[in-house]
Amino acid sequence: MLSYKNTTTEVANSGIDTVILSVGATEQFGPFLPMHLDTLIADLYAEAYGRELNAYILPTIPFNTSEEHANCKGTVTVSPNVLTAMLEDIIINLVRQGFKKFVVCNGHGGAYWEGAFIKHINYKYPQIILIAPNHNNHNAWEEATKKAGLEGLNEMHGGLLSVCTAMWLCPEHVKTRSMGSNIPLENRFYADYMGWDKLT
Repeated sequence: MLSYKNTTTEVANSGIDTVILSVGATEQFGPFLPMHLDTLIADLYAEAYGRELNAYILPTIPFNTSEEHANCKGTVTVSPNVLTAMLEDIIINLVRQGFKKFVVCNGHGGAYWEGAFIKHINYKYPQIILIAPNHNNHNAWEEATKKAGLEGLNEMHGGLLSVCTAMWLCPEHVKTRSMGSNIPLENRFYADYMGWDKLT
């Protein structure tokens, strides 16, 4: 496994043809959690896949499609067109250097661009392979929450699971206070269509 922290000589001499592209987010996680949790999660995915696949790991992109949180000060959202165009440019640049396999690690749950992007890139560039190992798969998350004794919490974002994740990844940034409003069950249907500030 190599990363952007290695030298170009090390990367060139490694024979590695697989790249890990990770995308996090900078968005609200309630009033007292840091906004970079999705980026830290994407970093963990990237390192795990990089080790398993002996791949070249790029730095995690800290921005995503976070429109649902954009009304919360400090959240950064980019359009899916901008994000996928940038990822495509990165892939094409690396293909020219001899890389052939790509893995997208996404730490942000609201990244609906991912499936269409992967299908489009694999169609447009048949000489490469692009996958997303966690695409449309909630089984691992459900299994992990069950194993941790946290299943059935019925929360979506910025609640106890987010607090636990933050306490594990960056405890120095967690303020242990009330996490604020919940999203009522009857409002969850609309979570993909409006800002979360209106749902809570």
